Amino acid sequence: MFDWEAAWHAALYGPAGFFTRGEKPAAHFRTSPLVGPELAEALLTLLSRVDAALGCPPVVDFVDVGAGGGELASAVRSLASGSLGARLRVTAVELGPPVDLPGVRWSSTIPRCEGLLVGHEWLDAIPCPVVRGPSSDPWITRWWPSLGDGWAEVGTPRDTAWAAAVGSVRGAALAIDYGHLVSSRHFSLTGYRDGRQVEPVFDGSCDITAHVALDACADAAGGDFVLVSQRDALAALGLSSEVTGSGWEWLESAARAGRVAELRDPLGLGGFGWLLHGCGVPVSALLPSLPPWRPNPASHSVV
Repeated sequence: MFDWEAAWHAALYGPAGFFTRGEKPAAHFRTSPLVGPELAEALLTLLSRVDAALGCPPVVDFVDVGAGGGELASAVRSLASGSLGARLRVTAVELGPPVDLPGVRWSSTIPRCEGLLVGHEWLDAIPCPVVRGPSSDPWITRWWPSLGDGWAEVGTPRDTAWAAAVGSVRGAALAIDYGHLVSSRHFSLTGYRDGRQVEPVFDGSCDITAHVALDACADAAGGDFVLVSQRDALAALGLSSEVTGSGWEWLESAARAGRVAELRDPLGLGGFGWLLHGCGVPVSALLPSLPPWRPNPASHSVV
């Protein structure tokens, strides 16, 4: 029997794996940190709320799990200012080769975090078993009850990884990813190479990914959490697409508005789920009450 999880893991993280040899997501698909600095700005706003709820500790962490080329970690470090910036410690967690970025330390394992941990498109890159129904797997029974004789990705490894990550945090943990709910499960295993969606092959030549069962991850980690759309979360953190001013100011404002619109597009990046767990901090202190996330079929935006 073909071991999908082992083959997937070797293709991404083995000796000749896609990520192990230093491939960076930016070369293969478009993600929110590549749009501009606005995502980092919003996450700094969230981090400032976490920091205040923690009582402004001497050192406050921003941990970027699955950091890729470190674009998000670097942007957060460069934009942070004032008291928060002076106390901020930024860690990029990645299995591939580190990138030399000012003020960013690299780790191959998730450290303890007092502040904000972010897994931005991390969970979708965690390999998991693939089964064809009918299946008696307990995860499938609970989280993919309408499988029938179709194919499915068993999300247990992702649930375990997210629960462990949340358990390492005092403050808040945020998973940002594309995914689906128990009411809308669909087989989604696919590959990306050079800006194109391709058939997934397990030879290390492409990224291999699948949608995340964020509801199952939320349940596995437990505690106080919300699951909302990126579109709504960014608005709640102050990102606006309003255009103001005149002349060069208007042009800069219009460019920024375009980037914010891309980040909040409900048919694209704005449709991503934000799963936010409060870890000793009430979620209500971090985000206002927002509509629950309703996933769409969108995945990566190709380059």
